[in-house]
Amino acid sequence: MKKILFAASECVPFIKTGGLADVVGSLPKYFNKEEYDVRVIMPKYLCIKESLRSQMKYVTHFYTDFYWRTQYVGVLEMEYEGVHFYFVDSEFYFGGPWPYGNMYEDIEKFCFFSKAVLSILPLIGFKPDIIHCHDWQTGLIPVYLHDSFQSDPFFWGIKTIFTIHNLKFQGTWSVDTIKGFSGLSDYYFTSDKLEAYGNGNMLKGGLVYADRITTVSRSYASEIRMPFYGEGLDGLLRARSKQLSGIVNGIDYNVYNPKTDKDIAVNYSVEDVIKAKAANKTALQKELGLEENPDAFMLGIVSRLTDQKGLDLVECVLDQICAEDVQLVVLGTGEGKYQDMFTYYSRKYPERVSANIFYSEALSHRIYASCDAFLMPSLFEPCGLSQLMSLRYGTLPIVRETGGLRDTVTPYNEVDGTGTGFSFTNYNAHEMLAIIRYAKKTYFNDRRAWNEMVLRAMKQDFSWDASAREYEKLYDGLIEEEARRKEAIRLQQAREAAEAALKEAEKALELAKRAEEKAIRKFSGIEDETEDERTETAEVETDKTPEAASEPEEVTEVLETPETPEEAKEVVTKAKPEEKE
Repeated sequence: MKKILFAASECVPFIKTGGLADVVGSLPKYFNKEEYDVRVIMPKYLCIKESLRSQMKYVTHFYTDFYWRTQYVGVLEMEYEGVHFYFVDSEFYFGGPWPYGNMYEDIEKFCFFSKAVLSILPLIGFKPDIIHCHDWQTGLIPVYLHDSFQSDPFFWGIKTIFTIHNLKFQGTWSVDTIKGFSGLSDYYFTSDKLEAYGNGNMLKGGLVYADRITTVSRSYASEIRMPFYGEGLDGLLRARSKQLSGIVNGIDYNVYNPKTDKDIAVNYSVEDVIKAKAANKTALQKELGLEENPDAFMLGIVSRLTDQKGLDLVECVLDQICAEDVQLVVLGTGEGKYQDMFTYYSRKYPERVSANIFYSEALSHRIYASCDAFLMPSLFEPCGLSQLMSLRYGTLPIVRETGGLRDTVTPYNEVDGTGTGFSFTNYNAHEMLAIIRYAKKTYFNDRRAWNEMVLRAMKQDFSWDASAREYEKLYDGLIEEEARRKEAIRLQQAREAAEAALKEAEKALELAKRAEEKAIRKFSGIEDETEDERTETAEVETDKTPEAASEPEEVTEVLETPETPEEAKEVVTKAKPEEKE
């Protein structure tokens, strides 16, 4: 059984602020449970619903030295929809009304979380083959794993994967602050490790020390190696390009299923989508106070209201969009200027524009099921989930060709009758306006082509099944690589031991040979070894037991060197032993 641990700061259904939570909450359910034991660890926020917190069971607790305090670390667990979840409990860090606060406090909070994740593992008896880290909040896990935790054999051989969900958010603060919170030494705060442009960078730690890096689409994996999308880390990502890959996200087809969705007015499938969408549109128009017209071209936006989502383009031409025969439905919160903008136009065109400046999961489903087209003109989009949801409900995406939007939406080609949506290339407001008008023209003037496109969109498979198979290949490759590494070490150790044993055997054989020759000479009446034989035997014995080698004898007599041949002859004569009579 291959053991995988997901580590993340949020996860549905417990807490959600963005697409990260959908990925962490959905992906583990789709792995082959006969081969993979995939578990999830996350903070136990006080703001998690009581109905979920009450189901968590206490496992253990301990105290750890962190920063200048001794901190309590509790461990709870529960199983939800077949997935085992662990929760790191610390009211000091996770007791607020929101999962995130100001960046300074979040830096400390997630330094603590990263260290706690590793500290917990021996206590719960779960040693993962791979820890799959998500975004900057878990960026220090690979760093800690290479640092102090290597002193414990329990952690040897654990591999890490780091997934970038949005490179823009990196967890940066001053070097001294992150150094103090993390407890890491100066060694780690250089430009080739956690330091970046004078600051400490937690996401960079994950990129440097993880064994593999993934992003949430193939195009985004290519884009972030370029300066425009690389957010200052493009050089590092180019350096690690062989360890970098992109796997597109999926959506939970059980949750986003127009056939069984309880939040929409009329359920439908690919067989009756055309009639059902008209009925859903009329119901949504009535709910939001728009003109009830099933033939109106309804355009939806469900998004965080930020510049990244391309809303500055929308701002440039929104008057032109609303002045025409388009109904616009907006759902989301974000920057005040965009909230005010949509609110203003909803009052200016009350029968055409509905601005819902809040978030409602149920209303988002009704927008996906009711709209004809869905607008996502993002400046950059690592993957994007909204376009996948709109495809699932037969609502055609209008997107800018970037990141996951490029990978998941095939632009309409009226010549060969292909495509699942509409796209534009340049980040330009009037290019976006032109493609909206082109989509609207197709809707009104070529309804047959539009309906065929709706059917193609609904037949696309962006479920987590396909993504899970890709992650399984990645996990298998990393686990096999570690197995090969261990086997190489074992073979090297065996080779060294064999070589040492061979040397000992050669020495023993040489000594045995000498002993045999000595025995033969003694048996033959030759009592003494020759001088050369004695020297060789001594050398062999000295090599075998150098500590037992005899000390050289002291020289007690020095012969003077003869100066004449006559003197030399006299010395030789004196040196000859007397012959026996």
